[in-house]
Amino acid sequence: MLKKIPKDMNQMEMISIEELVPKDHLLRKISKAVDFDKIYDFVEDLYCLDNGRPGVDPVVLFKMVLIQHLYGIPSLRKTAEE
Repeated sequence: MLKKIPKDMNQMEMISIEELVPKDHLLRKISKAVDFDKIYDFVEDLYCLDNGRPGVDPVVLFKMVLIQHLYGIPSLRKTAEE
């Protein structure tokens, strides 16, 4: 007898980013070798604390451009998609 199993689209699964990225991935090696927190010291005087909209985290911007150049991705939009 054929029994159809209903597809439950409300199922949730928890997964860690640590599980998605291989241990020997190039970006993991870069993250261990580079102190990205220094970027905050370089750009601190360029951000205003009480005027305008909240800024994008400068470390995230730097990492996106780094990934863009490492992998030859032509645009930041494409980098964000990847």
